[in-house]
Amino acid sequence: MHEEYSFSAIQERWLPVWDQLQPFDSSKPDDSRPRKYVLDMFPYPSGDLHMGHAEAYALGDVISRYWIQKGYNVLHPIGWDAFGLPAENAAIKRGLDPRGWTYENIAQQKASMRRYACSFDWTRVLQTCDPIYYRWNQWLFLEFYKRGLAYRKNSNVNWCPSCQTVLANEQVVQGLCERCDSQVTKKALTQWYFKVTDYADRLLDDLDKLEGNWPAKVLTMQRNWINRSVGANVRFAIADSKREIEVFTTRPDTLYGATFMVVAADSDLASELVVDSPAHVRMEFVSYLEKVKQSNDIERLATDRPKTGVKLERYAINPLNGEKLPIYASDYVLADYGTGAIMGVPAHDERDMAFANALGIDVRMVLQTENENPEISRVATSGDGVLVNSGELNGLNKEQAIAKAIEILTERGTGEAAKNFRLRDWLISRQRYWGTPIPIIHCPSCGEVPVPQDQLPVELPSSEGLDLSPKGTSPLGAATEWVNVPCPKCAGPARRDSDTMDTFVDSSWYFLRYLNPNSEEFAFDVEEAKKWAPVDQYVGGVTHAILHLLYARFFTKVLHDMGMVDFDEPFTKLLNQGMVLMNGSAMSKSRGNLVRLSEQLDEHGVDAIRLTMAFAGPPEDDIDWADVSPAASAKFLARAWRIAQDVSSSKDVNVSTGDRTIRAATHSFLKDFTESIEAFKFNVGVAKVMELTNVLRKAIDSGVGGADPAVREGAEELAKALSLFAPYTAEDMWRLLGHEPAVALAGLRKVDESLLVKDTIVAIAQVDGKLRDKFEVSVSITEEELRELALNSELVKRAIGEKELAAVIVRAPKLVNIATK
Repeated sequence: MHEEYSFSAIQERWLPVWDQLQPFDSSKPDDSRPRKYVLDMFPYPSGDLHMGHAEAYALGDVISRYWIQKGYNVLHPIGWDAFGLPAENAAIKRGLDPRGWTYENIAQQKASMRRYACSFDWTRVLQTCDPIYYRWNQWLFLEFYKRGLAYRKNSNVNWCPSCQTVLANEQVVQGLCERCDSQVTKKALTQWYFKVTDYADRLLDDLDKLEGNWPAKVLTMQRNWINRSVGANVRFAIADSKREIEVFTTRPDTLYGATFMVVAADSDLASELVVDSPAHVRMEFVSYLEKVKQSNDIERLATDRPKTGVKLERYAINPLNGEKLPIYASDYVLADYGTGAIMGVPAHDERDMAFANALGIDVRMVLQTENENPEISRVATSGDGVLVNSGELNGLNKEQAIAKAIEILTERGTGEAAKNFRLRDWLISRQRYWGTPIPIIHCPSCGEVPVPQDQLPVELPSSEGLDLSPKGTSPLGAATEWVNVPCPKCAGPARRDSDTMDTFVDSSWYFLRYLNPNSEEFAFDVEEAKKWAPVDQYVGGVTHAILHLLYARFFTKVLHDMGMVDFDEPFTKLLNQGMVLMNGSAMSKSRGNLVRLSEQLDEHGVDAIRLTMAFAGPPEDDIDWADVSPAASAKFLARAWRIAQDVSSSKDVNVSTGDRTIRAATHSFLKDFTESIEAFKFNVGVAKVMELTNVLRKAIDSGVGGADPAVREGAEELAKALSLFAPYTAEDMWRLLGHEPAVALAGLRKVDESLLVKDTIVAIAQVDGKLRDKFEVSVSITEEELRELALNSELVKRAIGEKELAAVIVRAPKLVNIATK
């Protein structure tokens, strides 16, 4: 009797079997297969899996399972990015301990991931909130500290008044906090930084290595964020002062066109300069500064923002011509970009011209171009031009003038060639509880003292009794027994640093921790890294195109310089998946368009959801759930499953004795399927699976039957290929075909190229250049045989009629061309 297809029964049958077999354990010492490392961006444990997870992990699993079928030992681990604000805010809202909330969510997600049947190696699981993990965050911090890559300074930082914590530049999206969408402001704080700028050149130049393997738009976003400029540092002396103002400019050739200087209103330099200004200027400056602090960087840099500023009644000396330039404080220059000061060349810079027009400042043209004189038009002109009104630079073109200006500045000791980057150092301090404690002790006598290695990890104290609500300072400062410790150097009273690290520290090296997730001896085994790393294929959302990927690249380069890895890029290939939408919008409860993954799995089964995700379109495109049909996927899976049920030949049968046409279809499928998966055209791969299913169904129903060895061969390859998308159904097909589990390890059959060569071809017959007949012939037909076949064609005879033959040209096996007189 035939069984009925039941996804729930099939799921219940195979999940416990896989738990026992552990088919994806990549750590077996005697495994001689070549290695591949496939990694999905690990999830944040904020409740159960959602539709976005369903897409991301289905696609990553296709890649992992494909390479396993191709004979590789694939490392495909999973873990949880478990520290951070969402857990802490949720715990505060519910009056819970962040630990309990986080671990409960991890347990829930882990159970759902097992049900979803991804090919994860469950022997290599990690949670970043485990002390055994974040101990090595602290160890790496101290290694960076030794190398001068971790430092503390006072500066104006991005401040989220809602989250009550600082944010890195990358965590401010259009002036808003990426976590809560609150308006971000500026605040002066002493914070910890990682010196990413020491690696700016390498981070930029090494993107060239990733061309063709990372999405072009991600490479562009990284390049734009780092943004290297080449020019000169120029030092302007300040009149009546021993101070200097240093600016970076890409156009030192335009120095003679400078008519003013601008310093960032919120910079220390502006506050220092205004001290010696008249009282009314100081009052105006203080009032102006308060307004500036209410604006974010995005607003301040907007090109359509009206230019404002305060004249400080101080003057800078132009190092080329000795001219006194008035100094202004303004909001269109940022304190933490470059040196926080610029020279104003309004004739040839739109922002400078807007400022000059707003405050009535002189304009001087120094580049002769075809445009109208900006001194008259008060419209900035751009282009290279020829230098005028520029003393010893007159008559030179741009390149010549830049080189000459730098030469003069260098000779006089007032400047030199330089590079500048948009990239800023990475601010890692957070004034929140749920994160990795910074392993530094502050001693009144000894200053900053690293926590000794044998005292790591510095574990988080219990949150019991602590007020975790955001209030501008870390809750850890109130954990008196934890924060008050003896200084490791002098044994005097000291205090732990109460800030925690940005959670992007956790995800910057986690791919290496998977190699030894439970080690208490080292962050990761250097020899294991040589075997497995870097990651061959990384899968995740494009939302991390700057933040996470840039920091992971930075960490990898530092680890390379430390001699711990022999590569300097962490992810060889990158695949970004799109979003799952509903009726064109992101899913949310407030919009009323939320689709619950658990409900979809209950209704249609895991395999139908996974297959739908893969079939919906190219991985990088968004999926609108309203436009797809998991019900249709479920119907197809039942149809494919019945193919295996209808095969009646022995599993030991010699498949080479089977029907050649069916075998040719199977091997053509294998070739096309392999090409589509390796090109990330998963939807095409699914379509090929459906085509093979149709071929086999037709063969079974039209007379060949399920006993033909070629049908068995096709059904077996169908099950193996389907295991990439629908592992439960594929495993049950494998059972019906008489095999032991697991189908995931069976290995796709090698393509028999001889079966791809067609036995017949369509030949055409033309008479006086016009097609008159065509017929299927053997590819080995002779010219004489093809000539005779064409001349005996009734259609050809009719076209020739009573006319005489002038020539009969034969090109076997494709063409017969007949010409008449």
